[in-house]
Amino acid sequence: MSRNQLSRREVLKLIGTATAGVVLGGTGCKSRLDAIVTSSSTPTVLKPTIENSSTPSVTQPAIESDSTPTASATIVEEQSATVAPQTGQAYLAVARGADPAVITQAAIAGLGGMERFVKPGDKVIVKPNICTNYHPPEYAATTNPTVVATLVALCLGAGASRVRVMDNPFGGTPDSAYQSSGIAQAVGAVGGEMHVMSPMGFLDTAIPEGRDIQSWKVYQDVLDADVLINVPIAKHHSMATLTLGGKNLMGVITSRNKIHINLHQRIADLTSLIRPTLTVVDAVRILTNHGPTGGSLDDVKKSNTVIASHDIVAADAYAATLFDRSASDIGYIKKAADMGIGTLELDSINIETINL
Repeated sequence: MSRNQLSRREVLKLIGTATAGVVLGGTGCKSRLDAIVTSSSTPTVLKPTIENSSTPSVTQPAIESDSTPTASATIVEEQSATVAPQTGQAYLAVARGADPAVITQAAIAGLGGMERFVKPGDKVIVKPNICTNYHPPEYAATTNPTVVATLVALCLGAGASRVRVMDNPFGGTPDSAYQSSGIAQAVGAVGGEMHVMSPMGFLDTAIPEGRDIQSWKVYQDVLDADVLINVPIAKHHSMATLTLGGKNLMGVITSRNKIHINLHQRIADLTSLIRPTLTVVDAVRILTNHGPTGGSLDDVKKSNTVIASHDIVAADAYAATLFDRSASDIGYIKKAADMGIGTLELDSINIETINL
């Protein structure tokens, strides 16, 4: 494994380059960012506004007929394709530091910048974990809102024509979960849209590589997007051991209780179909026990880490180490690797480590 430890000068250069794309990405994006912070010793850093932001745009589903939707077996090859690193680019980047916006930028910059994944005109979906409306973000049951907003801003800076953020909560309504998580406010501040998934958007979809399930109802917008960015929070899960990138994909399907019948293989089967362009694991705060919903700050540990890779298996494998676990301890990570979806052999890949 090649683990590159960057100097502070190199780190600042990386973040400055990444941020320049956001700042220059158009007045529509720039006008929704908080003040750009500049000093002689630090680079220009975008800070997504959380407080005092205007009401975010929320896309509500249209009211449609009650007729049964036509089953769909279409697989969008372009969306599923991975964006492998070019010569000199990191396979996986890990950034550590006290500011969630800065380490998110640094992790993406370490991979070559958001321009590696998002092209001008792309329609992007960002899929965080917004599972319930039970707790505010400091309880580490939902993805850090600053991490999500920073990714949205970077996508817009790279030229994305539209960036929607969505999940299908199992506790509370989408609107209430979006608000209590802090994600709606943060995303609205940087020009993204919160999207409520329409029940009519879930269609039967073939899973050609599935070993246990060969089809499932999947939200079609996720498959049709030019770019899918998967942003799980790293947390304990009572059945799956850990919720990471693979487990987070359960938020774009229906009948989730049936996935638990053969949980690890079925998550791997879903991952073979819903292959994110980029996986960014939020480990700013991690939930160490009583997941997936938590409820006690005693179970929350500050890790101040963001992990990013085009390879969902590698990202999950690295994230497992934050809990003193190996990838082989987590069934769905190992099964996804066995299916050829990605690698859990961290010693075989180029990992860029960035400490701030």
